[in-house]
Amino acid sequence: MSTHRVSAEGPSVIARPSLRVLPAASNAAATTAVVLVLHGGKAASRRPTSEHQLSYWRMVPIAEALHGAVGDSGAAVWLLRNRLRGWNEPVQDAVVDARWALAEVRSAHPGVPVVLVGHSMGARAALRVAGTDGVTAICALAPWIEPREPVAQLAGRSVLIAHGNRDRWTMPRASFDYAERARPVADELGRFEVRGVGHAMLRRSADWTAMVRAFVAEAVGAASRHRAIEVAMRAPAPDGLRTPLPARW
Repeated sequence: MSTHRVSAEGPSVIARPSLRVLPAASNAAATTAVVLVLHGGKAASRRPTSEHQLSYWRMVPIAEALHGAVGDSGAAVWLLRNRLRGWNEPVQDAVVDARWALAEVRSAHPGVPVVLVGHSMGARAALRVAGTDGVTAICALAPWIEPREPVAQLAGRSVLIAHGNRDRWTMPRASFDYAERARPVADELGRFEVRGVGHAMLRRSADWTAMVRAFVAEAVGAASRHRAIEVAMRAPAPDGLRTPLPARW
């Protein structure tokens, strides 16, 4: 698998974001879409993010699985490593870095659709920047949601949320309430409840990954919509926003 890395430049910047780029297959005529993967972090930390950080490494196999699913169709997968570990109000460093990465996508591949995939803090950042031109779909895994989280930016987007019902780091009830508020705004929105599972996505990891692969493959035009995702998107609220994640895909 060929990869290359892009780093932000600037002499005044000490900690810099970076991108691991998994390009579209060499036999693809052109890059037709980009999947941007965003990792988790902490509410407040000014420590630089390392490639050895668990929240970053948690997303590496997902990025690689996505590349295996959509690379041959012309989609590239980009994995962002944030400058800092924290969200850090009021600056919202994770959002700053996500916007930088999206600008890099636009520079490298003008006009292509972008799909965002994030976990925890990365899911919150993905939902925040969803209104950026070119973003068409967002997959938010165990998202960190705070009260009064904005939803207007989801207009015209396809959104899929998944949350373990035993998560104690980010609150399933918060993502459920967010989904209820956001569903009338988004083009479509579904939410899976991953029963018996906590925050790290280690239990039932194959099911988490299969769900993300299916959603992204459909979003970039590499596959038709999976029936389980169709069920989650169409199931009426409120109970439909607790659709159980299937054990088989």
